Amino acid sequence: QVQLVESGGGSVQAGGSVRVSCTTSGISSTIYRMGWFRRAPGKEREFVASIIRNAANAEYANSVKGRFTISRDSAQNSVFLQMNDLKPEDTAVYYCAAMLDPFGSFDKWGQGTQVTVSS
Repeated sequence: QVQLVESGGGSVQAGGSVRVSCTTSGISSTIYRMGWFRRAPGKEREFVASIIRNAANAEYANSVKGRFTISRDSAQNSVFLQMNDLKPEDTAVYYCAAMLDPFGSFDKWGQGTQVTVSS
């Protein structure tokens, strides 16, 4: 059974930086696409960023472009999100997700890690 575990969230002031990480277990092959989503209080879950297994073609939500960077260690099926110049509106629970093959969907999820940005 594939399991994803996030770590690295926390509290930071506006303009600061946080790096969150996601490690996986229960799978021996390379995950096709890994991504980050977030859910802010009272809002729907939204896409943040994703990256495919050769670490090319990273995609970002417009709201985080130029501030967030997604990276991965494909050999370890780990994914990271470096968040810079954080804003209060970035406050959310951040979830790691996995799409195992190109024809699937994001159907494996972690439990989430809280990131809180104060003004």
